[in-house]
Amino acid sequence: MTIAITNHLLLTPAPFSAGLELWSQGNGTENEANWAEAHNAGIVPDDQHFGTCLEIRKERATTRIRYQGDTPVIPGTYLRVSARVKILSGPLCSVRIAGWPRDQARMHVSGLTQTGPVVAIRKYNQIVEVSAIVGPGSRPGVDLAWGIKPAFGHFGLDLIGDNGGAVRIESLRIENVTTGFVPALIDWVDVLDFGAKGDGITDDRDAFLAADHAANGGSILVPEGEYFIGGNLSINSRIRFKGRLKTSASTRVSLLKSFDLPTYADAFGGETPGFKKALQALLGYTDHVTLDLCGRRVEIAEPLEVHRLAPDLRGYSNRRVIANGSLLATAGDAWNSKLARSTASYDPADPTALTNVENIATIEPGSQVTGTGVGREVYVKSRNIDRRRLELSQPLYGGAGTRRYSFERFRYLLDFSGLEQLARFNFVDLDINCQGVASAIMLARDGQTNAIRNCYITRPKDRGITSIGRGCQDLMVDSCQFISNELDILAQERRSIAINVNANDVKIRHSRFVRFAHFMIAHGGGHIISGNHWFQGDSADAGLRYAGLVLTQPHVQVTITGNYVDNASIEWTNEHSEYPDFNGQQYSFGALTITGNTFLTGSSVPWFSWLVVKPYGAGHYLHGLSVVGNVFKTHDSIVERIERVDNSIAELDYGKMRNVHFTENTFNGVSTYVANPLLVSINQTGASKTWTSPELNGLPFKGQAMSVASVVAESRITNASGDAITQMPWVQTQIGTRKRQIRLNWSSPAKGRIAAYARMDRPY
Repeated sequence: MTIAITNHLLLTPAPFSAGLELWSQGNGTENEANWAEAHNAGIVPDDQHFGTCLEIRKERATTRIRYQGDTPVIPGTYLRVSARVKILSGPLCSVRIAGWPRDQARMHVSGLTQTGPVVAIRKYNQIVEVSAIVGPGSRPGVDLAWGIKPAFGHFGLDLIGDNGGAVRIESLRIENVTTGFVPALIDWVDVLDFGAKGDGITDDRDAFLAADHAANGGSILVPEGEYFIGGNLSINSRIRFKGRLKTSASTRVSLLKSFDLPTYADAFGGETPGFKKALQALLGYTDHVTLDLCGRRVEIAEPLEVHRLAPDLRGYSNRRVIANGSLLATAGDAWNSKLARSTASYDPADPTALTNVENIATIEPGSQVTGTGVGREVYVKSRNIDRRRLELSQPLYGGAGTRRYSFERFRYLLDFSGLEQLARFNFVDLDINCQGVASAIMLARDGQTNAIRNCYITRPKDRGITSIGRGCQDLMVDSCQFISNELDILAQERRSIAINVNANDVKIRHSRFVRFAHFMIAHGGGHIISGNHWFQGDSADAGLRYAGLVLTQPHVQVTITGNYVDNASIEWTNEHSEYPDFNGQQYSFGALTITGNTFLTGSSVPWFSWLVVKPYGAGHYLHGLSVVGNVFKTHDSIVERIERVDNSIAELDYGKMRNVHFTENTFNGVSTYVANPLLVSINQTGASKTWTSPELNGLPFKGQAMSVASVVAESRITNASGDAITQMPWVQTQIGTRKRQIRLNWSSPAKGRIAAYARMDRPY
């Protein structure tokens, strides 16, 4: 490849017979004395061995003969400079090939070897051939390794040693001998041929760039050695490493045609450093969308904090993918959580901040906040040490006050929390094995449409996917499996959580979640949760069962469809509200659709329910809930109800219920059939003007009998004498101390049986 470059160039200098004014007595540069002016040199027209040649009477300790013409020195090309010499008389001396390197600006390139091996002439008329190889690489057999800075050279020879001898020199020859170092038929170039040293000290960046340019569609070979790269490097050719690269932590190396983990592992001496540099390049505006791990496993001994890999990166929103491999956490102190405690003030008027924070420097961004009045999965989004202020991912429900809080910082295999924004980042076909020592992924503070697809997140110590801000907007989790590190402990002892989100429009689809404390804590609205299986049972008889899915926004616009909910509940709260009491200025609990799911439990306590509403403030009610077409089943125990209100903090306002639909559900092993509207049968055996139903415990959440949709006679309605009564009764609702009964009022005493559809809400 490089030979073709020189085929049309005249490498061999003009013969001495063309004129000695072309030959310098110095280094070959301009304005130096030439040999045409010398009294001790001349042309011999017909030497018996050399033909026309140059004869010099040696008068200097080092007598220089340099061609003043420019001999091109091309990266990747090796030249052989040679001449034949003999001594006729006088003292014997030695001879060597020499050259003077110059760059494109015709400046001398210093610091390079400029002379070849010395050859001693030991007899008169002995023909001695002296030669030297000039080339870019420090290869065996190369005498003048010039790298890639010289553009041309002035070549010739030196006579050294005793003066006074008569020396004859045949014309100089320069030949392209690249094929002796790089076979002509291969399609790769070697970085050594472009001046790389591989000594771990010399900056070889320019040599790599020159090799990349010369490859011209072929490949680059990096032979054994350590190659220091002193600045960002992009290679557009395929590249193969036997040696390794050495860079600073911030230097980005983009291998654009070999962008995969095996190549980076070879380049940086292992999967772990290779993965770090490849991830750094992935976020460095490379032409590649996907970092392919090629089925390799990367063992990671400390959190990968992405902002440290790319310190100049603040945010990223181009689609990028990490795919097809395994990330394995290995045990060590680097994974230890940090716990800090501090006193701080909270004001609902500044809902996502803690102020006057004591010892704020000890609190790491990304820490989970716990304490009185703090809902689940509240995190420190950022901190301002000078102002003693922490920004939080969610408001606190506990009201204004100064309190003691705890701040625990979990450690993640992949931690993006130092980035202001990360969008369209994808994890595909990965096994993220936390081994019970690390958590998996912490998202950036902001961003959208990040995705986790076909991944296994196995045994996270604390968390699977954590959002500390709004980096979860439009998050997509598809066809993944999350396996807890707490499989063998009781449900009430578990503390790990697979996913939390704070923003809107999250899609969790066709995934499986095994025995976490909660599979997801979800704030925000517009979520679609479809086709998943989450189960949280344990080996206990009459065991406690807890929420798998926790919705922390009252008006959610969430669809939960086609899931398998196993030994877990759906809990609906407003714990992330700075004003948890309903004040008429916001929506209350509503816009939730639960349809087509299978709900199962076994060996659970009888008071377990699959749907729990827990208001964190007074005055709330339901206005938009649809529970339609689901299956509720227990397989070895009896459950009293499928739904309930957790009123440990506050009760719902049952007199305001609106637009609640519980229909077409199937119940197996459930004591109380629940529906809205609920079919009520009243069988009045004695004539009476008022018929009162039993207490309607089958209304959802033990709600009040707010309305009656219809009344139909199921038998002949008669008076005490058996005569038919044809007039309709009028209906009273909210009868009884709990307001869970209805009453039919007749114009005269009547008996018989009627069916009515009672509701615990108003439809509008």
